[in-house]
Amino acid sequence: MSLDEITVTIESPYTTDAINLMDELSKCLENITGDSGKNSFSIEDVCCDQSMFVIARNQNGEAIGCGAFRPIDIKTAEVKRMYSKIKALGVGTKILSFLECGAYNMVYTSIRIETRVVNKQAVSFYEHSGYHRIPNYGKYINNEKAVCFENFLSKE
Repeated sequence: MSLDEITVTIESPYTTDAINLMDELSKCLENITGDSGKNSFSIEDVCCDQSMFVIARNQNGEAIGCGAFRPIDIKTAEVKRMYSKIKALGVGTKILSFLECGAYNMVYTSIRIETRVVNKQAVSFYEHSGYHRIPNYGKYINNEKAVCFENFLSKE
């Protein structure tokens, strides 16, 4: 399977595919970090006008990844529920790029992400995707287990 055979589309986070992907993500996060991440996410947060939930599908239409963003404020979005079943193919990059374009088109100027320090694969992914570390924000302030990133959005 090549990246050209992967499609990313805006979908409802209430579908069976979306729920299954988010449940898989929660199990993975629980195994890596000891926390499922469910307390930091509400489906309703990605159902407002300035938010987005997406699913990546392979050439057979199978759901292979998901991601979302929600508003932090009028200029900043926050990525949530980033997940790819296939780790080495570029699915995560394709999902993140789609979310960044969507956020840019909604006139956000930056996008933030939080993950856990112990989640080395996610930390590396965001750093390699052009995100830079920032002081922890919001509920992550003073949480030594959390690491936060930001990227400024542009047309590129």
